Amino acid sequence: MQNTQQRNILVIGMGNVLMQDEGIGVRVVEELEQRYSVPPGVTLVDGGTTGMELFEPMRHCHSLIVADAVNTGQPPGSLVRIANDDIPAFFQTKLSNHQLGLSDLLALLTLKGELPEHIAIIGMVPHSLEQKLGLTEQAEQGMDTMIDMILIELDDLGVELEPRAQPRSGHWRKEAEWEALHLCA
Repeated sequence: MQNTQQRNILVIGMGNVLMQDEGIGVRVVEELEQRYSVPPGVTLVDGGTTGMELFEPMRHCHSLIVADAVNTGQPPGSLVRIANDDIPAFFQTKLSNHQLGLSDLLALLTLKGELPEHIAIIGMVPHSLEQKLGLTEQAEQGMDTMIDMILIELDDLGVELEPRAQPRSGHWRKEAEWEALHLCA
């Protein structure tokens, strides 16, 4: 296993939890935190619908994994992995509702020469974007596969998350989210 303390890995869940499946990225990262112990050098962040606020933690990370709802034209529930050089090509077709912020951040990091070595977007095509709290049943069923995709991504980076003996319950508090943002810096 790689020494993650020297390689900061940032896993961001993006989305608007008030618009059903648009919040899938946030919910996936919450589930990861509840189910697994995260080693030093790996930071899980609820990025919500933020944009430029994520610049500082992203610029100090060697690897970035983003979980989000994506618009690929594929059927609802389809899962995708887009990585490294493939990411800019997909930005031309408005892949994510947070794409403007994410693409701006990646462009700024590129200009500053601080782009993470490895970037991957793990996404799900939403079933519904109604203004309702909570995921659709179909999106909830796809969460485990999306989590597995992130675990594989982390494993490829030399990190294995250990399952918690007792999964945590409840959702993150905002204070914990912002504290996590500063851990990567």
